[in-house]
Amino acid sequence: MNTSHNCLSLLTKCKTLKTLKQVHASLLKTGHHSDPFFAGKLILHCAVTISDALHYARHFFLHFPNPDVFMYNTLIRGFSEAGSPQDSIFTFIDMRRKLGVPPDSFSFAFVLKAAANFESLRAGIQLHCQALTHGFDTHLFVGTTLISMYGECGSAYFAKKVFEQMLEPNVVAWNAIVTACFRCADVNGARKMFDLMAFKNSTSSNVMIAGYAKAGEMELARKVFWDMKVKDDVSWSTMIVGFVHNGCYDEAFVYFKELRRMGLRPNEVSLTGVLSGCAQVGAFEFGKILHGFIEKSGFNWISSVNNALLDMYARCGNVGMAQLVFQTMRNKKSVVSWTSMIEGLAIHGYAEEAIQVFHEMEGCGVRPDSVTFVSLLYACSHAGLIEQGFGYFSRMKDVYYIEPNIEHYGCMVDLYGRAGYLQKAYDFICQMPISPNAIIWRTLLGACSVHGDVELAVQAKQKLSELEPDDSGDNVLLSNIYAVAGKWKDVAGLRRSMTDQKIKKTPGWSMIEVDRTMYSFVAGEKSSKIAAEAYEKLKEIILRLRLEGGYVPEVASVLHDVEEEEKEDSVYKHSEKLAVAFGISRLSKGRVIRVVKNLRICRDCHTVMKLISKVYALKIVVRDRSRFHSFNGGSCSCKDYW
Repeated sequence: MNTSHNCLSLLTKCKTLKTLKQVHASLLKTGHHSDPFFAGKLILHCAVTISDALHYARHFFLHFPNPDVFMYNTLIRGFSEAGSPQDSIFTFIDMRRKLGVPPDSFSFAFVLKAAANFESLRAGIQLHCQALTHGFDTHLFVGTTLISMYGECGSAYFAKKVFEQMLEPNVVAWNAIVTACFRCADVNGARKMFDLMAFKNSTSSNVMIAGYAKAGEMELARKVFWDMKVKDDVSWSTMIVGFVHNGCYDEAFVYFKELRRMGLRPNEVSLTGVLSGCAQVGAFEFGKILHGFIEKSGFNWISSVNNALLDMYARCGNVGMAQLVFQTMRNKKSVVSWTSMIEGLAIHGYAEEAIQVFHEMEGCGVRPDSVTFVSLLYACSHAGLIEQGFGYFSRMKDVYYIEPNIEHYGCMVDLYGRAGYLQKAYDFICQMPISPNAIIWRTLLGACSVHGDVELAVQAKQKLSELEPDDSGDNVLLSNIYAVAGKWKDVAGLRRSMTDQKIKKTPGWSMIEVDRTMYSFVAGEKSSKIAAEAYEKLKEIILRLRLEGGYVPEVASVLHDVEEEEKEDSVYKHSEKLAVAFGISRLSKGRVIRVVKNLRICRDCHTVMKLISKVYALKIVVRDRSRFHSFNGGSCSCKDYW
């Protein structure tokens, strides 16, 4: 008895598959391995507690002579939670065929969750029928799981039918039907159900906040939040993450500061959410403050927080700090940590360093996933490493058996296109085993713009017109290609077509952080005092660049039927120039100027940034739509390959 108690105690303390195997060996020696109680505990620990031991649980289960309902339920649950819903359903079917004992409420709860994860309405309906056959038509736990399943499968009708048949739904069931309505994009239905609730708890309000946030209704989410008598950490974190996901970054920062002002402790979700917001807008100074708080509060033990911190520094333009966070991670680095570091180096143009980190990752026994290879291929494409890129693409398929998705194919098109192998890029697209989407053709169009291939650009634009006819960026890009080639009639015709179809060009904007406040600039806007200040400083800068740097505006793609002075003014008022000018005006000497831009930086702005970094002896970091440009001493980290 004492030996069995020790084995059970050791089993519950196991953290890795290696230590679990040692306990399993002890059970074999004592003969307890054939005891259903110990066997069930072993399968439970393998399938649910230890992350990489599900295969071991399955192997043990298959060799156990007479598995009981508990063992089947545990394996069904393990597959469902591990992202293998099909295996979960197959295990349930196997249980029905082989086991004389009928499934219980847990069997249905776990397998219905698998059907929800698989988003298989057909399987869900069949399981619903099975539940009714076994007398679970009035079972509250099974009924609640059915509501959630139908919600995940997109059937608000069936979810409501199940709910209506409940005799006495509790608050969990009410919350489930509200969530199901939101999952099915029935926002009004969710509100009606919420208003009908006789009793609400904090979870009820949090469900409404999360649902509204996902639907983009942040004002409605805000109202529910402030109507709450007691707001828990989930309420605050849901609001913060909701603001970030909807692009309301200032509000996310304000709510986080308010959370701290009220003396509440942020949780993991609110911290990763606000760090994501910092990463999106380049709020470097606020990110540093958060880093200090994380260190003092002990959150640096949490992997997700460290990963978010690493990503924040990388996307704010400080890859050195990102590397420091990566190197000092206290817990074992996950595939997300390694991939984030590879991506951070890649977007800054440090391709060789990104490749080195990838090899270190392999050396540590961490298996790369599909996202890792996207980052790796990105690094190769932005550094012109064609052979290496093709090699990693093949290795992904042949060594790691990862089937390429549309992002991997897009990276390969970008790899060939940036290097000027446009026909090879086109042939690659034509040979893809999956249908190329708009991003693939847009990548080719961008490469045609860089290398001036008008004929291939027209073919790419035709494909884009079929897939996304209302995208203004594609029309503008082709217009610029025509302009550089001197095809002004085609330029006029294309822009006239855009006017007729009421297609508007996406306005360029740039953001800069000054004294922990984010300032936004839009091309051509002069209405505010901030914009006026930026324009005045920019005039002074351009004059100095002309005198000391020999600056001549690049106006090749500007319409030919305007005066030269107007052409220069057209490129002069680009948003990134205004942001940098404002930074020079407001920031103290020696500070790095960090700018985030929503579009690709143009050639003229790229030239201006290089000249400013030389003439003013400044370091400027610009993050455009696809990568970072670090300007220092008259040169750029992209080496003019972008």
